[in-house]
Amino acid sequence: MKTNEKTDIFVTDIDIISEKTDLTNGKLVGIISLGCDKNRVDTEVMLTYLKEGGYNFTGDAEKADIIIVNTCGFIKTARDEAMDTIDEMCDYRVSEECQCQRLIVTGCMPQKWSGDIIEEFPEVDIVLGIDQYKDIVSIIDKSFETKKKIVLIGNADTTYYVKNKLVTTPSNYAYLKVADGCDNFCTFCTIPHIRGRYRSRDFDEIIAEANDLVLGGATELILVAQDISRYGLDKYGATKIIELIKKLSEIENLKWIRLLYCYPEMITSELLDEMMNNPKLCKYLDVPMQHISNSVLKKMNRKSSREDIEKIISSVKNLPKYVAIRTTMMTGFPGETEEDFNELCSFIENAKLMHIGFFAYSREDNTPAGNMPNQVDDKVKQKRLLKLMSIQKKIAREVNSSLIGQVVDVCYEGIDFDKQLFYGRCEYQSPEVDSIVYFKSKMPLEIGNYYKVKIKSITGCDLKGEIIYE
Repeated sequence: MKTNEKTDIFVTDIDIISEKTDLTNGKLVGIISLGCDKNRVDTEVMLTYLKEGGYNFTGDAEKADIIIVNTCGFIKTARDEAMDTIDEMCDYRVSEECQCQRLIVTGCMPQKWSGDIIEEFPEVDIVLGIDQYKDIVSIIDKSFETKKKIVLIGNADTTYYVKNKLVTTPSNYAYLKVADGCDNFCTFCTIPHIRGRYRSRDFDEIIAEANDLVLGGATELILVAQDISRYGLDKYGATKIIELIKKLSEIENLKWIRLLYCYPEMITSELLDEMMNNPKLCKYLDVPMQHISNSVLKKMNRKSSREDIEKIISSVKNLPKYVAIRTTMMTGFPGETEEDFNELCSFIENAKLMHIGFFAYSREDNTPAGNMPNQVDDKVKQKRLLKLMSIQKKIAREVNSSLIGQVVDVCYEGIDFDKQLFYGRCEYQSPEVDSIVYFKSKMPLEIGNYYKVKIKSITGCDLKGEIIYE
């Protein structure tokens, strides 16, 4: 939705933000969070600051006095979704039948593409990068005071800790960001240019937040970062992920610790030993591989070769306890030949990983890969993508079938009324992206509690079983 309104004078200097004033007057805030779980954590940080500042929240855009869109800008499809969402929210901003007095756009997209947002959407009142969340209340106050458009884009060098953080996940699990930014500089990726260099959070700060989250009811903490296995290297001169896991494991009432994402070259025998010996550390590894052809991996500036990746998989499969591996694979990278693609297909058929997410390469401006020759045609990308998904669908069923007969702990999360079954997740399944466990029970259940379920069959890519009564 565009209007003919001229862009107002910008407020662009953080120093002019005034001391907190009481301008909330019962205003309701509605937030739309797009993108990854790390972005979700940023949204939760904003929610916490807003709550402390006196604001309350609504899930109804028509009733919101202030609408915030926290965007993702990783690839073009994510930016398109963000632009469509902003466009939709602009309708609420200009409608006389709606409450919206301020429309705010924040997150990854404005951090790099703020000019596009300002030009496309004059209805947007405030445009913020990823370094301004702690000032969100005073920024909104300043907007109401000055009635001028505010644009604040920092240098992406901040990490956040807020006490008693509001969480947007179900009560049984919470995401805990341990670092921000990335130092890997893959040739296809814009993340280091958006989120900045890798920066670990303070160790004690993470433990304090973890305690807060568990006191709030979380029994599963999902540790997230662009590269979690690198945690501490920049701040302490050595990786501290195992030390962090051990300390988190001391928290009473915490049942599961899940790791997202461990780069292949950073997975050590010490980490795998901890996974075998620590009952709270989920037997689950999210290992972003992206491809398997050495030619493609080299062009991507990935640090691991096919041989390195296969060695890690072999080490994991030879462990005394089963560990589920999740990864992501990209097809259509510049110069990816039929031979490269067939090599990837063969790898997926033989590796037999439990979870794989696939995406087609997105050509991004100002990235080395964006300027590479031999860009792959979009139709070829989509054809390859569909084939990869088809292969993995069969593999997932095969891997899941191998779990039939096992008894697993399942966190009960809801009821599928169509199937007349309860459902939840075991330690091999991360929320929202992986399969689930359907199960029967002869007794009443409580959401968020853990039950022993014997796997009896599979349904699609999901597991199906029934509670074992002890």
